[in-house]
Amino acid sequence: MQSQKADEINVDDRDWRALTRGERIRMIEEEGYLIIPDWIPPGYLAELKAECRKLETVGRDYSEKQRGCRDPHLSSRKLAELIAYEPTVAFLEALFGDRLVFIHYTYDRSEPGTPGISLHTDGQPYGSKIFGYEGSCPITVRVLYYLDDLTMDVSPFRVVPRSHLCMHADAHPYKRYDGHPEEVVVPCTAGSALFLNHRTFHGTLPNRGNRSRAMLAVAYRPAWAGPIVDVAPRDPADLERMPDSVRPFLGDPSMRSYEFGVGNKPEGMSAGAPGMNPSRWESPREGRARKA
Repeated sequence: MQSQKADEINVDDRDWRALTRGERIRMIEEEGYLIIPDWIPPGYLAELKAECRKLETVGRDYSEKQRGCRDPHLSSRKLAELIAYEPTVAFLEALFGDRLVFIHYTYDRSEPGTPGISLHTDGQPYGSKIFGYEGSCPITVRVLYYLDDLTMDVSPFRVVPRSHLCMHADAHPYKRYDGHPEEVVVPCTAGSALFLNHRTFHGTLPNRGNRSRAMLAVAYRPAWAGPIVDVAPRDPADLERMPDSVRPFLGDPSMRSYEFGVGNKPEGMSAGAPGMNPSRWESPREGRARKA
C-alpha cells in the first residue's frame, strides 16, 4: 500500500460510548460500520484469547504474516458459544427485525510485518471464488471482535464511509483498492466489537508495530436474505457438536423468503412498517424483535 504521512490520515476517534441505540443503527446503515467499545468484558476476553492460542493457523496468499483459521467454532466450544453472544444477538435482531442466520466464522491474526489488507467488500451479488455464493446474500453484517488493541501502528481497521451506498462504477463490489484519499482509520481497544455492513469497502493498514493483533469475525444475515442459489448444507456431525445456545442460529444456509409472483396489490397489505421509519434513528428501539 502507498505510504501516508501521519498528518494525512483521517482518524475516526469519536466517542463511541455516547451513541444511543438509534445512533448505532444509523452508523451501520448510513456510514457502513460501527464500533461498540467494551462489548466483551475482560474475563470473557481472556477466555477467548486462551482458546485462540490453541488454533492452527495458515498464512494468506499475499503474506505468511497475515494468518487465519476458518471455522474456529468447530475446534472449541468456548469459541462456538460466541455465535450466540447475547448483546450481539439483541442488537442484530433489532437491526434486522428478523431471525438471525449464522453464515461463517474466522479467526485472523496480523503479525508484525503484515502488509495490510486491500480495500474490498465482503458482499458480491453473484458470488465469488473468495466468498462463495454466501457472498451473494443481499444483507450481511460481520461482527469483528477485537482481541487486542488496534493502534495506528498495529493493523488498524480502515474503511471508506458510505461506500456501500454508492451507485457509481467505482463502488463495483468486485473491485479492490490499494487505498483511498477519503478512507478513515478506526483505532479501538481490545474487547471492542466492530459491526460491518458487508457492502462497505474496508481493509487494514500494515502492522508496523512489535506485536500481533487478532480478532474473531462472525457473520450473520436476516433469515429472508438468502444466497442467489442453494449452498452446501451444514454437516450434521458439526451440528451435533454445537452448544444448545448456538442451535437457533444454525438454520438452513440456503434459507430465503420471497415471492416471485407477488402482485401489485396483494391481499392483507399493512399500512405500517416501523422498522423502516425515516425516524428510526431518533428512537432507541430497545426492544428485541419477535422471532419468526
